[in-house]
Amino acid sequence: MAERSLAALAVSAPPAWASSTPAKLWATPDAAKRRVANRPLPSYTQRLLRQLRLKLATAFPSSEVLDLSVVICTYNGERRLPQVLDCLLAQLGTEHLAWEVIVVDNNSSDGTAQVVETYQQHWPQDIPLRYAFEPRQGAAYARQHAIGIARSPLVGFLDDDNHPALGWVLAAQRFGVAHPQAGAFGSRIRGNFETAPPPNFDRIGALLALTERGSEPLIYDPKQKVLPPGAGLVVRRQAWLASVPAQLSLADNIGFRAAGEDLEVVLYMQRQGWEIWYNPAMRVQHDIPASRFERDYLLRLFRGIGLSRHRTRMLSVARWLWPLMTLLYMANDLRKIGRHLVTYRGEAIADTVAACELTLYAYSLISPFYIAQRLWRQRYQTQVREEAERRSPSFDRFSSLSKVE
Repeated sequence: MAERSLAALAVSAPPAWASSTPAKLWATPDAAKRRVANRPLPSYTQRLLRQLRLKLATAFPSSEVLDLSVVICTYNGERRLPQVLDCLLAQLGTEHLAWEVIVVDNNSSDGTAQVVETYQQHWPQDIPLRYAFEPRQGAAYARQHAIGIARSPLVGFLDDDNHPALGWVLAAQRFGVAHPQAGAFGSRIRGNFETAPPPNFDRIGALLALTERGSEPLIYDPKQKVLPPGAGLVVRRQAWLASVPAQLSLADNIGFRAAGEDLEVVLYMQRQGWEIWYNPAMRVQHDIPASRFERDYLLRLFRGIGLSRHRTRMLSVARWLWPLMTLLYMANDLRKIGRHLVTYRGEAIADTVAACELTLYAYSLISPFYIAQRLWRQRYQTQVREEAERRSPSFDRFSSLSKVE
Protein backbone atom coordinates (compact mmCIF):
# COMPACT_ATOMS: atom_id res chain seq x y z
CA MET A 1 0.00 0.00 0.00
CA ALA A 2 2.78 2.38 0.94
CA GLU A 3 4.49 1.46 -2.31
CA ARG A 4 1.43 2.49 -4.32
CA SER A 5 1.14 5.77 -2.40
CA LEU A 6 4.74 6.65 -3.09
CA ALA A 7 4.29 5.79 -6.77
CA ALA A 8 1.20 7.97 -6.97
CA LEU A 9 3.08 10.82 -5.32
CA ALA A 10 5.92 10.45 -7.80
CA VAL A 11 3.49 10.79 -10.69
CA SER A 12 1.41 13.64 -9.34
CA ALA A 13 3.98 15.90 -7.67
CA PRO A 14 6.72 17.71 -9.60
CA PRO A 15 10.28 17.40 -8.35
CA ALA A 16 11.94 20.22 -6.43
CA TRP A 17 13.86 21.50 -9.44
CA ALA A 18 10.57 22.08 -11.25
CA SER A 19 9.21 24.49 -8.63
CA SER A 20 10.15 27.47 -10.80
CA THR A 21 8.41 25.96 -13.83
CA PRO A 22 4.91 27.36 -14.53
CA ALA A 23 2.27 24.93 -13.27
CA LYS A 24 0.51 24.88 -16.63
CA LEU A 25 3.66 23.67 -18.39
CA TRP A 26 4.29 21.00 -15.78
CA ALA A 27 0.74 19.76 -15.98
CA THR A 28 0.68 19.28 -19.75
CA PRO A 29 -0.06 15.76 -21.02
CA ASP A 30 3.27 15.61 -22.87
CA ALA A 31 5.19 16.40 -19.71
CA ALA A 32 3.29 13.74 -17.82
CA LYS A 33 4.08 11.20 -20.54
CA ARG A 34 7.76 12.08 -20.37
CA ARG A 35 7.79 11.65 -16.61
CA VAL A 36 6.15 8.25 -16.86
CA ALA A 37 8.50 7.17 -19.66
CA ASN A 38 11.56 8.16 -17.60
CA ARG A 39 10.48 6.25 -14.50
CA PRO A 40 12.58 3.11 -13.93
CA LEU A 41 10.86 -0.23 -14.24
CA PRO A 42 10.04 -2.07 -11.01
CA SER A 43 12.76 -4.39 -9.76
CA TYR A 44 10.82 -7.56 -10.41
CA THR A 45 10.14 -6.46 -14.01
CA GLN A 46 13.84 -5.77 -14.57
CA ARG A 47 14.69 -9.22 -13.22
CA LEU A 48 12.18 -10.86 -15.54
CA LEU A 49 13.58 -8.97 -18.54
CA ARG A 50 17.08 -10.00 -17.56
CA GLN A 51 16.10 -13.67 -17.42
CA LEU A 52 14.32 -13.36 -20.76
CA ARG A 53 17.41 -11.88 -22.43
CA LEU A 54 19.62 -14.61 -21.02
CA LYS A 55 17.28 -17.25 -22.46
CA LEU A 56 17.25 -15.45 -25.81
CA ALA A 57 21.06 -15.35 -25.80
CA THR A 58 21.11 -19.11 -25.31
CA ALA A 59 18.49 -19.74 -27.99
CA PHE A 60 20.01 -17.32 -30.51
CA PRO A 61 23.82 -17.30 -29.97
CA SER A 62 24.46 -14.87 -32.84
CA SER A 63 22.18 -12.16 -31.44
CA GLU A 64 23.29 -9.17 -29.33
CA VAL A 65 20.72 -9.39 -26.55
CA LEU A 66 22.97 -9.01 -23.51
CA ASP A 67 24.31 -5.79 -22.00
CA LEU A 68 28.01 -6.68 -21.83
CA SER A 69 30.44 -9.49 -22.57
CA VAL A 70 33.57 -9.58 -20.41
CA VAL A 71 36.41 -11.46 -22.12
CA ILE A 72 39.50 -12.80 -20.36
CA CYS A 73 42.24 -13.69 -22.84
CA THR A 74 44.72 -16.05 -21.22
CA TYR A 75 47.77 -18.11 -22.07
CA ASN A 76 48.86 -20.60 -19.42
CA GLY A 77 46.87 -18.63 -16.87
CA GLU A 78 46.08 -21.53 -14.56
CA ARG A 79 47.42 -19.67 -11.52
CA ARG A 80 46.38 -16.13 -12.49
CA LEU A 81 42.89 -16.77 -13.83
CA PRO A 82 41.10 -17.59 -10.52
CA GLN A 83 41.71 -14.12 -9.07
CA VAL A 84 40.26 -12.43 -12.17
CA LEU A 85 37.18 -14.66 -12.05
CA ASP A 86 36.77 -13.93 -8.32
CA CYS A 87 36.84 -10.18 -9.08
CA LEU A 88 34.09 -10.61 -11.67
CA LEU A 89 32.07 -12.79 -9.33
CA ALA A 90 32.13 -9.98 -6.73
CA GLN A 91 30.90 -7.21 -9.06
CA LEU A 92 28.39 -4.80 -7.51
CA GLY A 93 25.34 -3.11 -9.05
CA THR A 94 24.86 -5.71 -11.78
CA GLU A 95 21.63 -7.23 -10.47
CA HIS A 96 19.62 -5.90 -13.41
CA LEU A 97 22.30 -6.34 -16.09
CA ALA A 98 22.35 -9.30 -18.45
CA TRP A 99 26.05 -10.01 -18.97
CA GLU A 100 28.40 -12.89 -19.59
CA VAL A 101 32.02 -13.89 -19.02
CA ILE A 102 34.06 -15.55 -21.78
CA VAL A 103 37.46 -17.10 -21.11
CA VAL A 104 39.45 -17.43 -24.33
CA ASP A 105 42.19 -20.01 -23.89
CA ASN A 106 44.97 -18.90 -26.23
CA ASN A 107 46.52 -22.32 -26.85
CA SER A 108 47.52 -22.97 -23.24
CA SER A 109 49.44 -26.09 -22.25
CA ASP A 110 48.59 -25.97 -18.54
CA GLY A 111 45.34 -26.56 -16.64
CA THR A 112 43.53 -23.41 -17.77
CA ALA A 113 40.58 -25.38 -19.18
CA GLN A 114 40.22 -27.34 -15.94
CA VAL A 115 40.17 -24.10 -13.91
CA VAL A 116 37.26 -22.78 -15.99
CA GLU A 117 35.44 -26.10 -15.74
CA THR A 118 35.78 -26.06 -11.95
CA TYR A 119 34.41 -22.51 -11.73
CA GLN A 120 31.51 -23.35 -14.05
CA GLN A 121 30.28 -25.97 -11.57
CA HIS A 122 29.64 -23.30 -8.92
CA TRP A 123 29.17 -20.20 -11.09
CA PRO A 124 25.84 -18.29 -10.90
CA GLN A 125 23.51 -19.44 -13.66
CA ASP A 126 22.34 -15.90 -14.40
CA ILE A 127 25.89 -14.87 -15.43
CA PRO A 128 26.98 -17.31 -18.15
CA LEU A 129 30.63 -18.38 -17.88
CA ARG A 130 31.80 -19.64 -21.27
CA TYR A 131 35.02 -21.26 -22.42
CA ALA A 132 36.53 -20.86 -25.90
CA PHE A 133 39.77 -22.20 -27.34
CA GLU A 134 41.86 -20.22 -29.85
CA PRO A 135 44.75 -22.27 -31.29
CA ARG A 136 46.50 -19.34 -32.99
CA GLN A 137 48.98 -17.82 -30.58
CA GLY A 138 48.55 -14.12 -29.80
CA ALA A 139 46.16 -11.81 -27.96
CA ALA A 140 44.91 -10.37 -31.26
CA TYR A 141 43.64 -13.78 -32.37
CA ALA A 142 42.03 -14.40 -28.99
CA ARG A 143 40.21 -11.06 -29.12
CA GLN A 144 39.07 -11.65 -32.70
CA HIS A 145 37.65 -15.00 -31.59
CA ALA A 146 35.82 -13.35 -28.70
CA ILE A 147 34.29 -10.69 -30.94
CA GLY A 148 32.90 -13.45 -33.14
CA ILE A 149 31.11 -15.27 -30.31
CA ALA A 150 30.13 -12.38 -28.00
CA ARG A 151 26.38 -11.92 -27.50
CA SER A 152 26.30 -8.24 -26.61
CA PRO A 153 27.02 -4.89 -28.29
CA LEU A 154 29.78 -4.07 -25.77
CA VAL A 155 32.80 -6.33 -25.25
CA GLY A 156 35.25 -5.68 -22.41
CA PHE A 157 38.73 -7.19 -22.52
CA LEU A 158 40.77 -8.17 -19.48
CA ASP A 159 44.13 -9.88 -19.37
CA ASP A 160 44.65 -12.66 -16.83
CA ASP A 161 46.72 -10.28 -14.67
CA ASN A 162 44.05 -7.54 -14.64
CA HIS A 163 41.85 -7.26 -11.55
CA PRO A 164 38.79 -5.06 -12.16
CA ALA A 165 37.36 -2.99 -9.32
CA LEU A 166 33.99 -3.99 -7.89
CA GLY A 167 32.11 -1.48 -10.07
CA TRP A 168 33.98 -2.11 -13.33
CA VAL A 169 31.19 -3.98 -15.14
CA LEU A 170 28.51 -1.44 -14.22
CA ALA A 171 30.77 1.51 -15.11
CA ALA A 172 31.59 -0.05 -18.49
CA GLN A 173 27.95 -0.69 -19.38
CA ARG A 174 26.80 2.77 -18.30
CA PHE A 175 29.56 4.55 -20.21
CA GLY A 176 28.83 2.57 -23.37
CA VAL A 177 25.15 3.48 -23.21
CA ALA A 178 25.87 7.16 -22.46
CA HIS A 179 28.40 7.47 -25.33
CA PRO A 180 26.94 5.73 -28.40
CA GLN A 181 29.66 7.17 -30.67
CA ALA A 182 32.44 5.61 -28.58
CA GLY A 183 33.99 2.76 -30.54
CA ALA A 184 36.29 1.94 -27.62
CA PHE A 185 37.04 3.27 -24.16
CA GLY A 186 39.87 2.40 -21.81
CA SER A 187 40.18 1.92 -18.09
CA ARG A 188 42.11 3.70 -15.38
CA ILE A 189 44.90 1.18 -14.78
CA ARG A 190 47.25 1.22 -11.83
CA GLY A 191 50.08 -1.19 -11.13
CA ASN A 192 50.41 -3.66 -8.30
CA PHE A 193 54.16 -4.28 -8.24
CA GLU A 194 55.66 -7.45 -6.81
CA THR A 195 58.91 -5.56 -6.38
CA ALA A 196 59.89 -1.91 -6.59
CA PRO A 197 60.13 -0.68 -10.20
CA PRO A 198 63.39 0.81 -11.47
CA PRO A 199 64.05 4.53 -10.84
CA ASN A 200 62.12 6.90 -13.12
CA PHE A 201 59.75 4.09 -14.09
CA ASP A 202 56.95 6.65 -14.56
CA ARG A 203 58.61 7.67 -17.84
CA ILE A 204 57.88 4.27 -19.40
CA GLY A 205 54.93 3.04 -17.31
CA ALA A 206 52.35 3.80 -20.02
CA LEU A 207 54.03 1.26 -22.30
CA LEU A 208 53.39 -1.44 -19.70
CA ALA A 209 49.62 -0.82 -19.93
CA LEU A 210 49.43 1.57 -16.96
CA THR A 211 47.00 4.42 -17.63
CA GLU A 212 46.44 7.42 -15.36
CA ARG A 213 44.82 10.41 -17.07
CA GLY A 214 42.93 11.99 -14.20
CA SER A 215 39.53 11.58 -12.61
CA GLU A 216 37.40 12.94 -15.48
CA PRO A 217 36.48 11.16 -18.73
CA LEU A 218 38.30 12.42 -21.78
CA ILE A 219 38.27 11.75 -25.48
CA TYR A 220 41.52 10.83 -27.21
CA ASP A 221 42.37 13.42 -29.84
CA PRO A 222 43.60 11.74 -33.07
CA LYS A 223 46.23 14.47 -33.38
CA GLN A 224 47.82 13.55 -30.05
CA LYS A 225 48.85 10.03 -31.20
CA VAL A 226 47.99 8.62 -27.76
CA LEU A 227 45.55 5.74 -27.29
CA PRO A 228 44.49 3.31 -24.53
CA PRO A 229 46.04 -0.16 -24.24
CA GLY A 230 44.12 -3.36 -24.91
CA ALA A 231 44.06 -4.32 -21.22
CA GLY A 232 40.84 -3.08 -19.62
CA LEU A 233 39.54 -1.89 -22.98
CA VAL A 234 35.83 -2.01 -23.82
CA VAL A 235 34.93 -1.98 -27.51
CA ARG A 236 31.67 -1.61 -29.36
CA ARG A 237 31.23 -4.81 -31.31
CA GLN A 238 29.60 -2.96 -34.21
CA ALA A 239 32.65 -0.66 -34.50
CA TRP A 240 35.06 -3.60 -34.48
CA LEU A 241 33.16 -5.59 -37.11
CA ALA A 242 32.79 -2.55 -39.37
CA SER A 243 36.36 -1.24 -39.02
CA VAL A 244 38.86 -3.95 -38.10
CA PRO A 245 40.11 -6.41 -40.76
CA ALA A 246 40.01 -10.13 -40.10
CA GLN A 247 43.82 -10.33 -40.28
CA LEU A 248 45.81 -7.74 -38.35
CA SER A 249 49.33 -7.12 -39.61
CA LEU A 250 50.67 -6.96 -36.03
CA ALA A 251 48.83 -10.03 -34.73
CA ASP A 252 51.87 -12.31 -34.80
CA ASN A 253 54.81 -12.01 -32.45
CA ILE A 254 57.55 -9.46 -32.90
CA GLY A 255 60.39 -11.20 -31.14
CA PHE A 256 59.15 -12.96 -28.00
CA ARG A 257 55.63 -11.46 -27.99
CA ALA A 258 53.16 -9.43 -30.01
CA ALA A 259 53.42 -5.64 -29.93
CA GLY A 260 51.12 -2.88 -31.13
CA GLU A 261 48.24 -5.19 -32.08
CA ASP A 262 45.87 -3.52 -29.58
CA LEU A 263 46.72 -0.05 -30.92
CA GLU A 264 46.18 -1.31 -34.47
CA VAL A 265 42.59 -2.27 -33.58
CA VAL A 266 41.81 1.08 -31.96
CA LEU A 267 43.40 3.02 -34.83
CA TYR A 268 41.21 1.24 -37.37
CA MET A 269 38.14 2.34 -35.39
CA GLN A 270 39.38 5.89 -35.03
CA ARG A 271 40.01 6.09 -38.79
CA GLN A 272 36.35 5.24 -39.39
CA GLY A 273 35.18 8.13 -37.22
CA TRP A 274 34.52 6.27 -33.96
CA GLU A 275 35.41 8.13 -30.77
CA ILE A 276 38.01 6.66 -28.40
CA TRP A 277 37.60 7.53 -24.72
CA TYR A 278 39.23 7.22 -21.32
CA ASN A 279 36.77 6.28 -18.55
CA PRO A 280 38.28 6.69 -15.05
CA ALA A 281 35.24 5.05 -13.44
CA MET A 282 36.50 1.74 -14.86
CA ARG A 283 39.35 1.02 -12.47
CA VAL A 284 41.70 -1.92 -12.97
CA GLN A 285 44.67 -3.17 -10.99
CA HIS A 286 47.44 -4.61 -13.14
CA ASP A 287 49.66 -7.17 -11.44
CA ILE A 288 53.27 -6.76 -12.58
CA PRO A 289 55.65 -9.49 -11.36
CA ALA A 290 59.30 -8.87 -10.59
CA SER A 291 60.35 -10.61 -13.81
CA ARG A 292 58.88 -7.77 -15.88
CA PHE A 293 61.24 -5.29 -14.28
CA GLU A 294 64.30 -7.27 -15.31
CA ARG A 295 66.46 -5.32 -17.71
CA ASP A 296 66.51 -8.00 -20.40
CA TYR A 297 62.71 -8.32 -20.42
CA LEU A 298 62.18 -4.57 -20.64
CA LEU A 299 64.70 -4.14 -23.47
CA ARG A 300 63.08 -6.93 -25.50
CA LEU A 301 59.64 -5.42 -24.85
CA PHE A 302 60.70 -1.98 -26.05
CA ARG A 303 62.46 -3.46 -29.05
CA GLY A 304 59.17 -5.05 -30.16
CA ILE A 305 57.18 -1.87 -29.53
CA GLY A 306 59.69 0.13 -31.55
CA LEU A 307 59.56 -2.30 -34.49
CA SER A 308 55.75 -2.09 -34.56
CA ARG A 309 55.65 1.70 -34.62
CA HIS A 310 55.77 2.31 -38.35
CA ARG A 311 52.54 0.36 -38.80
CA THR A 312 50.66 2.17 -36.05
CA ARG A 313 52.01 5.53 -37.19
CA MET A 314 50.89 5.08 -40.79
CA LEU A 315 47.36 3.99 -39.81
CA SER A 316 46.66 7.55 -38.68
CA VAL A 317 48.00 9.07 -41.92
CA ALA A 318 46.45 9.26 -45.39
CA ARG A 319 48.05 6.66 -47.67
CA TRP A 320 49.34 9.23 -50.18
CA LEU A 321 51.31 10.87 -47.35
CA TRP A 322 53.07 7.67 -46.26
CA PRO A 323 56.40 8.30 -48.06
CA LEU A 324 56.70 11.84 -46.75
CA MET A 325 55.59 10.97 -43.21
CA THR A 326 57.95 7.98 -43.10
CA LEU A 327 60.90 10.30 -43.80
CA LEU A 328 59.69 12.86 -41.26
CA TYR A 329 59.21 10.23 -38.56
CA MET A 330 62.66 8.78 -39.25
CA ALA A 331 64.20 12.25 -39.00
CA ASN A 332 62.38 12.78 -35.71
CA ASP A 333 63.60 9.43 -34.37
CA LEU A 334 67.18 10.41 -35.26
CA ARG A 335 66.68 13.70 -33.45
CA LYS A 336 65.38 11.86 -30.35
CA ILE A 337 68.33 9.47 -30.37
CA GLY A 338 70.82 12.35 -30.59
CA ARG A 339 69.09 14.37 -27.88
CA HIS A 340 68.87 11.29 -25.64
CA LEU A 341 72.56 10.53 -25.97
CA VAL A 342 73.52 14.14 -25.25
CA THR A 343 71.16 14.36 -22.27
CA TYR A 344 72.02 11.08 -20.54
CA ARG A 345 75.51 10.31 -21.94
CA GLY A 346 76.72 7.11 -20.26
CA GLU A 347 73.43 6.69 -18.40
CA ALA A 348 71.68 6.16 -21.74
CA ILE A 349 73.10 2.62 -21.65
CA ALA A 350 73.69 2.01 -17.94
CA ASP A 351 70.32 3.20 -16.61
CA THR A 352 67.49 0.73 -17.30
CA VAL A 353 64.76 3.28 -18.06
CA ALA A 354 67.04 5.44 -20.22
CA ALA A 355 68.21 2.32 -22.09
CA CYS A 356 64.58 1.35 -22.72
CA GLU A 357 63.85 4.77 -24.18
CA LEU A 358 66.94 4.63 -26.39
CA THR A 359 65.94 1.13 -27.57
CA LEU A 360 62.46 2.41 -28.43
CA TYR A 361 63.87 5.30 -30.52
CA ALA A 362 66.45 3.15 -32.31
CA TYR A 363 64.01 0.39 -33.29
CA SER A 364 61.36 2.95 -34.24
CA LEU A 365 63.94 4.30 -36.71
CA ILE A 366 64.34 0.94 -38.46
CA SER A 367 60.67 0.05 -38.11
CA PRO A 368 59.75 1.01 -41.73
CA PHE A 369 62.19 -1.57 -43.10
CA TYR A 370 61.04 -4.24 -40.65
CA ILE A 371 57.32 -3.66 -41.36
CA ALA A 372 57.90 -3.70 -45.14
CA GLN A 373 59.67 -7.05 -44.87
CA ARG A 374 56.97 -8.39 -42.49
CA LEU A 375 54.08 -7.38 -44.76
CA TRP A 376 55.83 -8.89 -47.79
CA ARG A 377 56.31 -12.15 -45.89
CA GLN A 378 52.66 -12.20 -44.77
CA ARG A 379 51.41 -11.63 -48.33
CA TYR A 380 53.70 -14.37 -49.65
CA GLN A 381 52.48 -16.83 -47.01
CA THR A 382 48.87 -15.96 -47.83
CA GLN A 383 49.48 -16.59 -51.52
CA VAL A 384 51.15 -19.94 -50.80
CA ARG A 385 48.26 -20.99 -48.56
CA GLU A 386 45.63 -19.97 -51.11
CA GLU A 387 47.50 -21.79 -53.87
CA ALA A 388 47.68 -24.92 -51.72
CA GLU A 389 43.94 -24.72 -51.07
CA ARG A 390 43.19 -24.38 -54.78
CA ARG A 391 45.27 -27.46 -55.53
CA SER A 392 43.77 -29.60 -52.77
CA PRO A 393 41.29 -32.34 -53.83
CA SER A 394 38.59 -31.00 -51.51
CA PHE A 395 38.83 -27.58 -53.17
CA ASP A 396 38.58 -29.19 -56.64
CA ARG A 397 35.49 -31.14 -55.64
CA PHE A 398 33.87 -28.01 -54.20
CA SER A 399 34.69 -26.05 -57.38
CA SER A 400 33.16 -28.80 -59.54
CA LEU A 401 29.98 -28.81 -57.48
CA SER A 402 29.77 -25.03 -57.72
CA LYS A 403 30.06 -25.18 -61.53
CA VAL A 404 27.33 -27.83 -61.76
CA GLU A 405 24.99 -25.75 -59.63
